[in-house]
Amino acid sequence: MGAVQLTDDRAKNIITRLRRVEGQVRGIQSMIEDDRDCVDVVTQFAATTRALERAGYAYFAATLAECALHPDDAEAAGFTAERLEQLFMQLA
Repeated sequence: MGAVQLTDDRAKNIITRLRRVEGQVRGIQSMIEDDRDCVDVVTQFAATTRALERAGYAYFAATLAECALHPDDAEAAGFTAERLEQLFMQLA
């Protein structure tokens, strides 16, 4: 399977989201090391999970947009309707 080239703006947005998630994970590690309250730690786990899911959806949406704008490139990369549905279901 090939890749669909994301625009610089879309890629930058997704990388920014992932860097935030990375910071959240480091924050959870510190919270555990500091014996923080369970409720606070679990709340941060939930927020981090949601943020990572949103980054995944943003990436998939950007891929779909590029496939719509460049259908020949998408087809050459192997992005059929069935394959896109499978990818979406992996995120859901």
